[in-house]
Amino acid sequence: MRLWSLDFSYLDSRGITACWRESLLARKVLEGHTSGYRNHPQLVRFKEYMDPLVAINTYIFHLYRASLLSGYSFDGSKVREDMVNADLKLSVTEGQLAYEMGHLRKKLAVRDQNKFNSLSIISNPAPNPMFTVIQGEIEKWERVSGDEGNHK
Repeated sequence: MRLWSLDFSYLDSRGITACWRESLLARKVLEGHTSGYRNHPQLVRFKEYMDPLVAINTYIFHLYRASLLSGYSFDGSKVREDMVNADLKLSVTEGQLAYEMGHLRKKLAVRDQNKFNSLSIISNPAPNPMFTVIQGEIEKWERVSGDEGNHK
């Protein structure tokens, strides 16, 4: 499961589609409708918010809006607007964004060279609209793999 902190525009078609599916799964987990993934590290920041369901539904809302701008046709009925706080901002560290950009670039180098090339000039990745950037290393909840953990 990968719930990207990065601006959704950085994602290729496979990335944004997977993020959509995984965010809907994350909501089911937070609602208690599935026994799997309950302790997945990607859910920590949503669980730590005072109302985890508002947090995940707000994430889904922003992802849906980004998908429309990119020409995707995700099912808008899955957005629970009554549980969205469009002004909600969670924090994400600079180190986390750098880590995620490295992770995404590795994926894109294999599956979408054009998208990979378009990201090569980005040195300070932007977060998606739900997050505000703070100083810091990779988030404690992140599962660091390979050499991607070298980002600060």
